[in-house]
Amino acid sequence: MDDSGVERLEARFHGNGFSPHRHDTYALGLTLHGVQTFRYRGAERFSRPGNVIVLHPDEVHDGAAGDDDGLIYRMIYLPPEMIAATGASRGALPFVADPVVRDAGLWQALADGLADLDGEPGDLQMDDVLMRVAAGLARQAGTARQRASATAEAAVRRARDYLESHATAAVRSETLEAITGLDRYELARQFRRLTGTSPHRFLVMRRLDRAKRLLASGSRLADAALDAGFADQAHFTRHFRSAFGMPPGRWLAMQTAVG
Repeated sequence: MDDSGVERLEARFHGNGFSPHRHDTYALGLTLHGVQTFRYRGAERFSRPGNVIVLHPDEVHDGAAGDDDGLIYRMIYLPPEMIAATGASRGALPFVADPVVRDAGLWQALADGLADLDGEPGDLQMDDVLMRVAAGLARQAGTARQRASATAEAAVRRARDYLESHATAAVRSETLEAITGLDRYELARQFRRLTGTSPHRFLVMRRLDRAKRLLASGSRLADAALDAGFADQAHFTRHFRSAFGMPPGRWLAMQTAVG
């Protein structure tokens, strides 16, 4: 669990996993393998890969593997005040009646937040995940979306310009809030609406652009990674492969061959 009260985990088991209990957080999960079964609000529920599980705070539930293949799933536990702070449901907590839903946008938001359980997501990445998760919950709850701010375009331009000029630095959410005048969740929402991506992803791509230029000019992989603002070469390689579908060494070899 991090300092904000967010907890993430992966569970693997056969048979009964845990007895009835309840959390004071939203428990949101992805079934990755097998059949996930649990009793919730007086009925037996089932989830298979591709589904999203939405358990509300203070709701009693248990959990078990529904077949002999065993079960693998990932969960994130979010304090309700974090969902409320995004403003996605006009200040109220979204109520999702069905605890097992099919929602591609919500699934992807959770997958992004649960992708690397060994490392803690940075401020900008977590802001975007929270905004998208809250929007997905509001969508499933049938809550109307808030109107866009009249100053959104100017605020997004200021954020984009700052991210471009500080791409190698560790940019904090508080900094972008001060620059734009928008809270972090409204900024994440408006930035994605107007640019098609999140502040975190935009920052990562600017770092990758810089690293590619450094590699093309003869820098070693490890040096290019650090100079571009990545924690280390492995961190850089993971993001490079995710963005371009190949490791940086292969990309560099292709550029050399063309040259």
